Amino acid sequence: MPDGVARLGETGDAIVAGVERCMPGWAVAQVDRILVAWGELDPAAHADAIDEARAAGIAAARRIADELRQLLALDPAEQAATPLEVVRGAVREPTAVLAAAGVPPVVRDAFEERSLPDDVYGLAPRTLGELGDESLAPLHLAWGMAKAAVLRARAAG
Repeated sequence: MPDGVARLGETGDAIVAGVERCMPGWAVAQVDRILVAWGELDPAAHADAIDEARAAGIAAARRIADELRQLLALDPAEQAATPLEVVRGAVREPTAVLAAAGVPPVVRDAFEERSLPDDVYGLAPRTLGELGDESLAPLHLAWGMAKAAVLRARAAG
């Protein structure tokens, strides 16, 4: 079990570092993607929204990294969410930028509307790798495997 606990800590730390590093760029890319698809802003307003997205991404990175640290500081048996569930909450800041620019919500399928009701622009990443660093996706898997190993070892006595 000590190896599992160590792996859990290492993968959690790497996920937090990746989120801090990637999230500002992810927020800018998501806002830009939606603005380009919408196509209703003049170039100056688009540039202003991108500047706002950059600041929003920095704020989201801080907030989500703090939430991840709080989650990962808990005993594995008390962790009621996964890092990806926490990261999906990062849609709040770029959503505010898009709403302030007057962008209407996008059409999403019924499952997405039910499971992520606050993600009106379809921004939530499906994997941690979608933040802009593909190595984050396997880190999330490694974190889950380490958590399972710790919990199984405890259950086995």
